[in-house]
Amino acid sequence: MGKRSRKRVEVEASPTSRAERDAARARRAAAAERSKQQGVRKPKPGRTSIDDRPPAPWGSFPLVELVVLLALILLVGGFIVRGERGATMVIGGLALGSLAGIELSIREHFGGFRSHTTLLAAVTAFAAGALTYVITRDRTAPIIAAAVVFMPAFWIYRQVFTRRTGGVGFRR
Repeated sequence: MGKRSRKRVEVEASPTSRAERDAARARRAAAAERSKQQGVRKPKPGRTSIDDRPPAPWGSFPLVELVVLLALILLVGGFIVRGERGATMVIGGLALGSLAGIELSIREHFGGFRSHTTLLAAVTAFAAGALTYVITRDRTAPIIAAAVVFMPAFWIYRQVFTRRTGGVGFRR
């Protein structure tokens, strides 16, 4: 290791006394303690916290969590059970898990908590493609329909989120 300089830097005399600085420090600590007790927090700019998440319409009942649990049980059971019944359980588990995730994404997006623009546009495009397939029974028409629906849906969902947040295009 090299030698460090031992030069002394002249320190300016502080305009406040030590007692004044100690009193100010005590006031800041007391204010921080009061805000902690009252649940007031200072959010970081551009960041969201779990407390900002929009509430579910059904209150504190953990519906999404129970649906995800059921989806996991169906998935595990579907891999254990063989045959047609197992395949049906896997498909049901995937469908329930997807619905729970989409519901949470819709609530967060339209509440202005986090942007899920791409996911919601993809779900809309998938629905358009599935509907096109059911109607036409063609293999290429659903892909074209999904591609045509994705971009306008993306733009609309982005505009909705921007309006909800007061001009912010996305949040982490």
